[in-house]
Amino acid sequence: MASSVPIAEKKIFVRWFLKNYQLKRRECVWILNYLLSDEKLLENVCFVEEAHYCPRAIVMSSVESNGVPFRFYKGNIMTADAEKSFHDLRLNPDEVMYIQINFPNIPPHQVYLAVLEENPYMPKYLHISEKDRILAEQLLKDSMRAFQEEKLLKEIDEALDQGDKNRFFELSSLLQALQHVQK
Repeated sequence: MASSVPIAEKKIFVRWFLKNYQLKRRECVWILNYLLSDEKLLENVCFVEEAHYCPRAIVMSSVESNGVPFRFYKGNIMTADAEKSFHDLRLNPDEVMYIQINFPNIPPHQVYLAVLEENPYMPKYLHISEKDRILAEQLLKDSMRAFQEEKLLKEIDEALDQGDKNRFFELSSLLQALQHVQK
């Protein structure tokens, strides 16, 4: 099963990632640069979450992440030896390699979302149901509105304290509009 994501998108992501993040292990940088240099290899790379469920996978983390620095999985074997994964990539370029990169990605960057694929080996009980997704989105929206309302109320209080009528009316209008949208 080759990846459904175009090679060009993967290259853009890897370059973006290497430019913006520092990995915990320098060998990870070597592996990502090696992938950039070999399109045939990159064609068989899938960027996924929870890669440890996959039969052949690499997990690497940026210094800003609390994830493991590096792990390579093949069958029932797991190792932190990056050279083993490099040799496996080199010797088996036609096999699919699943890669998970742990880095601060909230909210997820569009370059990352463009290459992220569904993990076909993830157990069904770990998948988020449509109902759960909708509930999570609603919770997020409600939290954002509450935060915005709280911020506006604080700014209105500051405008009142400073005697700034124009700012008070401006912020009050924004608050009313926000509350109108909630209904």
